[in-house]
Amino acid sequence: MKKLLLMALLACAATGATAQQRTKPVLNHLALFVQDLQKATVFYRDFLGLDTIPEPFHDGKHTWFRIGPVSHLHLIAGAKTPQTGDRNTHICFSVPSVPAFIEKLDGAGIEYINWAGEKKKVTQRVDGVQQIYLRDPDGYWLEVNDAKE
Repeated sequence: MKKLLLMALLACAATGATAQQRTKPVLNHLALFVQDLQKATVFYRDFLGLDTIPEPFHDGKHTWFRIGPVSHLHLIAGAKTPQTGDRNTHICFSVPSVPAFIEKLDGAGIEYINWAGEKKKVTQRVDGVQQIYLRDPDGYWLEVNDAKE
């Protein structure tokens, strides 16, 4: 019993030291309040290809995705209305090829625009990155680009 307690204390101390060594915040998760959890889950999982991860609630009102080495996207059911926000507030995902992603959008009948708001157009940033904007099923704005970092 003493050995088990000592191991638990050492594990806690090691975890605490690691957390204390971190000097800057790290993005843990983004949460989106959605109207139709199933529709949003299908979009992010099956269309965008994000990997789901276990969520602790198991209540049918949450879907969690991994979106980076230590970051997650949480979908939470219960929104009553779609989002109508400005595209300046958006989530950005990078893909290997914007043209290949556009083919996928076109095949699914999903509209996209460039930064100027022109339908079916791509913006080329001054650094050479290509980008487009689209809305998810709840109206949240997404940018998709081909940035390498």
